[in-house]
Amino acid sequence: MSEPSTVLLAIADVGEWATVIGELERVCGYRVLTATSAKDAMAVADDAHVDLIICEADLSDGQGACVLCDFRLQHPDVIRILVKSTAASGHCNGRADRTAVYQYIRKPLDPEQVGLLTKRALESRELARRHRLLSRELKFTDDSPLIGGSRPLRHGVECHNFEKLVYASEVMAGLCTLARQAAPTDLPILIQGETGTGKELFARAIHFKSNRHQSPLLFQNCGGMPDDLLHSELFGHKRGAFTGAVSDRLGLFRAADGGTVFLDEISDVSPTFQVSLLRFLQDGEIKPLGSDTTQTADVRILVASNVPLERLVREGRFRQDLYFRLKGFEINIPPLRERLDDIPVLAEFFTRKYCEAMGRRVLGVANDVLERLMGYSFPGNVRELENEIRRMVALTPDGGYITRDLLSPEIAAVEPSAMSSLAGTPVIEGATLKDKVASLEQALVRDALRRHGWNQSEAAKELGLSRVGLANKIKRYNIEKRL
Repeated sequence: MSEPSTVLLAIADVGEWATVIGELERVCGYRVLTATSAKDAMAVADDAHVDLIICEADLSDGQGACVLCDFRLQHPDVIRILVKSTAASGHCNGRADRTAVYQYIRKPLDPEQVGLLTKRALESRELARRHRLLSRELKFTDDSPLIGGSRPLRHGVECHNFEKLVYASEVMAGLCTLARQAAPTDLPILIQGETGTGKELFARAIHFKSNRHQSPLLFQNCGGMPDDLLHSELFGHKRGAFTGAVSDRLGLFRAADGGTVFLDEISDVSPTFQVSLLRFLQDGEIKPLGSDTTQTADVRILVASNVPLERLVREGRFRQDLYFRLKGFEINIPPLRERLDDIPVLAEFFTRKYCEAMGRRVLGVANDVLERLMGYSFPGNVRELENEIRRMVALTPDGGYITRDLLSPEIAAVEPSAMSSLAGTPVIEGATLKDKVASLEQALVRDALRRHGWNQSEAAKELGLSRVGLANKIKRYNIEKRL
């Protein structure tokens, strides 16, 4: 079942649009987000996947036309519809041209008209998307660098989106399904994974799929913060509570009342602060620093850690009762080297993203570049891949392809023969059957070691070998670890 389209209403008065919101949500089946200022509208688009924006020319901050201009530059795939009041003078055509809106409508609003216009606009966008895909496939020829390599590009891989997450692998599809199921609940969610795997993006996606999506989503990185400062940031403080406290501070928990708070690097908090956080999770009670009174806040907690909390519990560095409180749902994001299917779709996504941001035209990514990207271990995960693609887009000549000579030296040094091809079939070399079998075995051993980060015990388990047997094959084929 496909996800419902998301409509953002950038409007001055939410109450005036109540019947339109009802039409879009209940009759048309769309997800509706609202913003009352230009700043809020851009923040929503940065956090959530938006398909269409309906924007009043006269927002509370008077920046309606500016919002649509910003969307045209920063989110060109979002359809833009302008709303003018009846009393406004006739300058719609100029604003419509400047902001490249799909259509403009005037008040008073007809909910059915708005619903029909939204439906037709989204249909047009989908047709345009399919046309682009077909045109791009038909333009490829046999002498194109993109498909003229030693092996063909893998076709038919479907790219999926969960808000701002892009993936194709089965493991990520399973995690996103779990996240969708967890989002409507109010249970805390523990998101674990190496640095750069997308934990914050998961948190944003969960919030915007939850029943709290109209309320604030606030972030706090807990890494390296002393207890007093962290307590002040989350629980607030009273004036004079400590040196430098010149005024009262509300605190993130109270500021996000009714919404969501995401705590990153939760593994770094001290045992003392763990007690305070456990008390809040149990009772929802907040006691600001320097205050004698206790207050309450209705906040959903999402936490992230790049160190498995279960391991810290075993080592006595994290409270077991807090760990069980935090893992209402547990999402463990695998590193990029363990989900190779995601690399081609992420590379294409980042290429398109930075072409639009830099105003450049890049035709695609050459096959040998994708092969080396898929053979690299990416210690920095998706963040490292994104930075690599951004640098290469900046260096690629306009109208050209991203080619091997633009890769970083450590990625360019990856040998294509040492890994699986884009079609999922290992490269088999050799003249005789014996040589071909040895080549296949070497490729499978090397691939298993790479995907498990050279954890020989895990690789041996997958291959059905003993650890000694795997060590013998590593020695026999002279397989060296490549970062």
